[in-house]
Amino acid sequence: MRIISGKYKGKRIMAPTNLPVRPTTDMAKESLFNILNHEMEIDGAKCLDLFAGTGNISFELASRGAAQITSVDMHAGCVTFIRSTAASLNDSAIHTFRQEVLRFLEKTNEHYDLIFADPPYDKDLEVQVVEIVNRRALLNENGVMVIEHSARTVLESLPGFVQHRKYSNVNFSMFESLQDPKNIETS
Repeated sequence: MRIISGKYKGKRIMAPTNLPVRPTTDMAKESLFNILNHEMEIDGAKCLDLFAGTGNISFELASRGAAQITSVDMHAGCVTFIRSTAASLNDSAIHTFRQEVLRFLEKTNEHYDLIFADPPYDKDLEVQVVEIVNRRALLNENGVMVIEHSARTVLESLPGFVQHRKYSNVNFSMFESLQDPKNIETS
């Protein structure tokens, strides 16, 4: 995988082959970030990368100037790889958590400008992620949430859905914040 743009542009990152991951393709990632650049300002943003895997999206966000990136994955090898790669880049914006994603979402008190989730395609976790993020108002006003999913997953009927994009075998569904300050759950 390579970093597409920003201060680390062109840098190749070689993940160990024993990680249980399916990294977003460079073509799909480039298309996604072209869309995001029209939707929001990544420079200075507070971001959450769920099911972070190799950290592919986290590193792209860091390269483009995101102020804080929280990378969450349950697999120890993935978290170790993200930490070591961030250290080799001397990038302090990336913070890693080894935790089950749904549990993290239920416990965090943080709010984000961008939430990216790439759950395993065979676990049907997409709807749960969207439901928790919406219920807990974890997406800041004017924030964007992107769910990467398989072609068989349909998310258009979920609250906050804005658009669906397909790039070869990669599908992205995008959501806007439903945040209403008087309805934010704080616990």
